[in-house]
Amino acid sequence: MTKNGTRTTWTGMVPVDDTALAVTDTGGPGVPVVYLNGQFATQGYWRRVVADLGTGWRHITYDERARGRSRRSADYSFEAAVRDVDAVLAARGVDRALAVGWSYGAVVAAHWAGRNPDRAVGAVMVDGAFPYDWLDEAMEQRIRKLFRRMSWFLPLLRPTGLAPRMTAGQQADSNIELGRLSRERELGPVLDTIAVPARYVIASGTSFGSRGDEQERIRTGLDAVTARNPNIRISAKVASNHGALLKKDFRAITAAVREIAALDRGTAKQR
Repeated sequence: MTKNGTRTTWTGMVPVDDTALAVTDTGGPGVPVVYLNGQFATQGYWRRVVADLGTGWRHITYDERARGRSRRSADYSFEAAVRDVDAVLAARGVDRALAVGWSYGAVVAAHWAGRNPDRAVGAVMVDGAFPYDWLDEAMEQRIRKLFRRMSWFLPLLRPTGLAPRMTAGQQADSNIELGRLSRERELGPVLDTIAVPARYVIASGTSFGSRGDEQERIRTGLDAVTARNPNIRISAKVASNHGALLKKDFRAITAAVREIAALDRGTAKQR
């Protein structure tokens, strides 16, 4: 905050391990919300969510390693992505935050919230973190083939920010690792450990690279989780597909964020 009480947005680089992450922090006294991007997306994808929530919140967005304005790294693993949440929050002096993640970021949010019940206000998972065994050998080969085919034009997209500064092989490896982490025996126990309010906003239809009703079948993996863990609920299923949700149905996301913040305020009053 400045001397006259207005909010000042901080934008800069946060050093982490062998890299540095491009971070934007709006500051202010509101509930801190940390936004976790899709696998190869950037912080700009959240602009409608941030705008709809408005200035009563502290918005913290950042580009993951080699995405957007963040620098390259030797480590693009999922565990590095989870560690980066802590690094960004520590650098900005935030003790507790509400994690909102889309797609890959939803899995990061689930892991972070499960591991940090005292530091997580709650979590909103946006069309991701579905425990389902969608990765088999055939799917793995399909992923590698897809990224090999895209390898020639990915470098052309990097200057525009539409593709990460990762090789096609590194992107394929990241996608395959996500598939392994999403298996029911891997992700199910993680979701069972979540002891804070968690809400899902679910898209409809297909996502990039999926076929037929593949994506809808993956989403059914959530049914057993909500039956086991009362902290986890489906807030909304919207008409948009996976790629368009943040653009067309951002209000469903902000409604889930507001719900969790209200629950946290209610819990605080009871203490």
